[in-house]
Amino acid sequence: MSVRHIVFAVAPDLVLLDACGPLEAFWRAELTMAAAQGASDGGGRAQMPANPSTHAHQGARPLTPADASVPASTHPPARPVAYRTTVASIDGGVLQTFPGLPVVTERLDSLDAEPIDTLIVPGVPVDQHCTLQPELVAWIRRNAPRARRVCSVCTGAFYLAAAGLLDGRRATTHWRDAPHLARRFPNVHVDADPIFIRDAGPHGRGDGERVVWTSAGVTAGIDLALALIEEDLGHAVAMQAARRLVVFMKRPGGQSQFSAALAAQASAGGPFEALHSWMVAHLREDLTVERLAEHARMTPRTFARRYVDEVGRTPAKTVSALRLEAASRALAESRRPLKRIALDCGFGSEQNLRRAFVRRFGVLPLEYRERFMSATAPASVNHREAPVRAGDDVR
Repeated sequence: MSVRHIVFAVAPDLVLLDACGPLEAFWRAELTMAAAQGASDGGGRAQMPANPSTHAHQGARPLTPADASVPASTHPPARPVAYRTTVASIDGGVLQTFPGLPVVTERLDSLDAEPIDTLIVPGVPVDQHCTLQPELVAWIRRNAPRARRVCSVCTGAFYLAAAGLLDGRRATTHWRDAPHLARRFPNVHVDADPIFIRDAGPHGRGDGERVVWTSAGVTAGIDLALALIEEDLGHAVAMQAARRLVVFMKRPGGQSQFSAALAAQASAGGPFEALHSWMVAHLREDLTVERLAEHARMTPRTFARRYVDEVGRTPAKTVSALRLEAASRALAESRRPLKRIALDCGFGSEQNLRRAFVRRFGVLPLEYRERFMSATAPASVNHREAPVRAGDDVR
């Protein structure tokens, strides 16, 4: 297995955490692989572990979960084992980042003869009048074809779009900047909901061998990096990297930005700000379109049309999301019984609550509670729910 070169192509106004999260994830994977390499050889020269699905033909011993859990030093390995990372900018040298911590970068043109496995463009602050660095756009356009995959974190998607790499593809960015991305680059199919998107091209095979990944802001860059690590090195290594970072390998039911977007819609002003606040306080009531229209002092037909125009989703979807968000919070922050949570959040019954969680999150409510219960809450729940299969009448 050859060492993969991960290049972070950064703009002068780099959002530091957009790069630091993925860098740390790759570093933790590197430590995991170094530990497994040393363990497989008793501390001497070891045969390189590999992902059995992609490197079994090379004769290397696959990395097992037991290997991945071997403690590793936090000191860097003598040489790269799995990943070599480079942070580079057009001019190189010290870069003043947002919100201010400087970083040292290499010159991007010094990498023109270097192999690039993965090209990652972290985010920058954007607004309606932001100007992207044309030299960086040109470098990305010129060098992306020789990378196996191209990625962006948060508003780094604006650079990929400007370089023409997102034309005809699904892409995401921070929910707050998604409308701007869609307006500025109408050939990009912007989806503000997912944490990250892997787009393999119109035929599912990518553009040549290149797959394009885009992700939402800051912590979503860690989710993206863990997905890349899993693709490269297998689940065991990615899981160990996640454990070292003290994050979930995959957020249960959390592969969505919707909760943050909904909270912003409820507090960012506009004609339905007061209605959203009222809905949150009356979740257990009958929140039909007719009732909401009455509270908004509109006819049901006018209300439904204006609501979709202003919010971008139907009133029913907002009600469902608010109830799920409230139930999720109650499960994570309290030991209240499911029946009480179901009633307080407007689901009516435990069965409806379970169905909603399985349909939206893919997990049962008590499983969600066990994974997310606050450290300040009472001791963990000591009972589990039976699994639910599609089509089951959940009781």
